[in-house]
Amino acid sequence: MKNLKLLLAGTVAALAFAGSAAHAERGTDGDLKILFWQAVSTLNPYLSGGTKEVYSSSMVIEPLARYDEKGELAPWLVTEIPTVANGGVSKDMMSMTWKLKPDVKWSDGTPFTADDVVFTWKYCVAPDGGCAQKAQYEGVTSVEAVDPHTVKITFSEPKYYPYSAFVGAQSPVIQKKQFENCVGAKAPGCTSANFGPIGTGPFVVKDFKPNDVITYAANPNYRDPAKPAFATVTLKGGGDAASAARAVLETGEFDYGWNMQVEPEVLATMLKAGKGELVTAFGTQVERINLNWYNPDPKLGDKRSTKEAGPHPALKDPAVRRALSMAIDRNIIDEAGYGEAGRPTCNIVPGPEAYASTANDWCLTQDVEGANKLLDEAGWKKGGDGIRAKDGVRLSFLYSTSTNSVRQATQELVKDMWSQIGVDAELRNVSASVFFGGDPASPDTFQKFYADVEMYTNNFDGTDPEKYLAEWLCDKVPSPENGWQGQNIPRYCNPEYDKLVAELSKTADIEKRIELSKKANDMLTEEGAHIPLIYRGQVSSHSVSLDGVKMNAWDSELWNAADWSRKK
Repeated sequence: MKNLKLLLAGTVAALAFAGSAAHAERGTDGDLKILFWQAVSTLNPYLSGGTKEVYSSSMVIEPLARYDEKGELAPWLVTEIPTVANGGVSKDMMSMTWKLKPDVKWSDGTPFTADDVVFTWKYCVAPDGGCAQKAQYEGVTSVEAVDPHTVKITFSEPKYYPYSAFVGAQSPVIQKKQFENCVGAKAPGCTSANFGPIGTGPFVVKDFKPNDVITYAANPNYRDPAKPAFATVTLKGGGDAASAARAVLETGEFDYGWNMQVEPEVLATMLKAGKGELVTAFGTQVERINLNWYNPDPKLGDKRSTKEAGPHPALKDPAVRRALSMAIDRNIIDEAGYGEAGRPTCNIVPGPEAYASTANDWCLTQDVEGANKLLDEAGWKKGGDGIRAKDGVRLSFLYSTSTNSVRQATQELVKDMWSQIGVDAELRNVSASVFFGGDPASPDTFQKFYADVEMYTNNFDGTDPEKYLAEWLCDKVPSPENGWQGQNIPRYCNPEYDKLVAELSKTADIEKRIELSKKANDMLTEEGAHIPLIYRGQVSSHSVSLDGVKMNAWDSELWNAADWSRKK
């Protein structure tokens, strides 16, 4: 974990990015074949919170700085990381200044300038824009172009961890010229820009068939004339995790497969073919069940899962939320679906290790008896069918997730565990390309949350959780007004939590930041904003012929695709 005091004091020098050895010539290694079994629906990560959209777009559009495979900040489109010591961060922590590299061009050959950075901020914070990454810009009051290669960010109050806006794959810079007529409510309608962003990265988009295939080509204006080694990239989407793993590990049809959420014993068999290998890194991924704090009853029409629908008739009871977690045996879920690539957890912030709380470890041991007692005392009585009810409200929940064999197996296990406490679950699974797609018109996205509970994995860039914890602020709830792109998926709202995150943003001392982060994490678990299940290692696969892959759990897995090459 990067020590915040050292970082701000400047005693850790700004990292000069060091990739693998330079390639002999750009585009000499043919086509790179990548497989995402969760198909990509847009190449604008500001319009989707899905990891697949963030990763696929990261080969084209880039942030000013990002996190390397060790979780350390690395300058990307800038000359150095701003610190107090080098003058990049003001002593009062109210502003920071980025110095852009002077030789960076957009893929269309035009200069990359400070105006593009300023525009990106305005694009994301614009009213009615539905920006999925608004938390990245929390506390930013202005972004100014001091000159063509200097950007000044001003904060509303001292920002003791200022590395959020324009840092990491979730906060890339987009071209002003391409997107300037796509601000606010116009954003979703700019199909050509959203499907083919002009970028500064190693590849350009040649063709994009949503929820199917993306074809990239080497960027002729990329800042390193020897890179990328691959002339083209074909990113195929769809299918399932097992077939994706097979295509890399057994048949060798693809070079890289993302997100191998496949039963451990199945992967072990595939590896015997000798055509590929698994790469794993533990970062901040947590498989969780979100509990809907709003009423999702279809009878409510357009009001369902919004504030106007009112609180959830059953999940508004803290006893119910607690009992649902107590009834789950996380060890069984881990053994069945994750093996060495997972660890049972009660935290939504599972890492870095210093930030991992132990206050919620009660959830690591299944307690069916205790859960039943809790519901009895809260007045939820079992009916003739064994399902509990109170005041005409039954504990029967629609449980949604994306289509994946591990997730469906987990659903079945949880359904059985909940049945032991008088809770019924109707299981639903939705194609991952739709579930994570972010289409505001679709009723099946995880943001819409037209279910009582839903399950998926999420994480955050880098090692400091402040911007991630800001996702549960009251003003981040998805709604029709923000195009359903708010990041507070459970609709959790607690003014005390908001105050805690605000205090975190004003705190410089690293030990105090850790303490406050743990408190925020604990509040989310204790109050039942969600039910954390498994701390997931990121597991992907690649061909034995592919060189240069550095698995990164802190940023995009494709973060250094410019350095990938074919082994000679």
